[in-house]
Amino acid sequence: MLTSFDSIPARDRVIVALDCDAWEAIALADKLQGHAQWLKIGMTLYYAEGPAIVKMFKRRGFNVFLDLKFHDIPHQVEGAARSAAASGADMITMHTVGGIPMMEAAQRGAAAGAAEWGGEVPATLGITVLTSMDAATLAATGVTRPLPEQVAALAAQAKQAGISGVVASPQEASVLREILGPDGFIVTPGVRPAGAALGDQSRVATPAQAFANGASHIVVGRPITEAADPVAAFEAIAAELECASI
Repeated sequence: MLTSFDSIPARDRVIVALDCDAWEAIALADKLQGHAQWLKIGMTLYYAEGPAIVKMFKRRGFNVFLDLKFHDIPHQVEGAARSAAASGADMITMHTVGGIPMMEAAQRGAAAGAAEWGGEVPATLGITVLTSMDAATLAATGVTRPLPEQVAALAAQAKQAGISGVVASPQEASVLREILGPDGFIVTPGVRPAGAALGDQSRVATPAQAFANGASHIVVGRPITEAADPVAAFEAIAAELECASI
């Protein structure tokens, strides 16, 4: 299925995850400026530095994926989404298991925060099943249906709630593209270049496979950030994607 994202170069849809402290994150951002378009700020960095780190990277010309995975009562999540959007974030996340009313509240908060910031409403993304989980760890939480069915059901709820899309494994991206249609964001962590260590990820694919499966954006962390030359590692992924698109 052709998507609304196909006109954007694949290299500009690679999100580099800065899951580290502020000094290391800033150094990596300095190196990647002019190469990577997107940076991901997760809990480790944001809880230490707050909205200032988002604004810093925005001033340097990056798009920012603020991955805080909101999960609370709708009132709290609406306020959290409003604050996150007001920081200038371009993508924000919540857990879909919080339910449709919670996701609707997040969308309202994101719109209000964007109005305060004076920018576009960020993409609002629902976490389906964490890419570190496999069927056994999901079953241990009491979810009895198969993992792919759980992902699909939660994605359908995200669509019903009116948020922008989902975060899911690249292995489920093709099914999710059918559910969400050509305009839905499908952001896939668990992306590893061929030969890279899996780390704590269970459901993975290569960058080219993830895009071929229907991902709108991919998240790559340690294979870039822990490389001896992060820029060379990023450019190797970009070259692989360029070859795959020919």
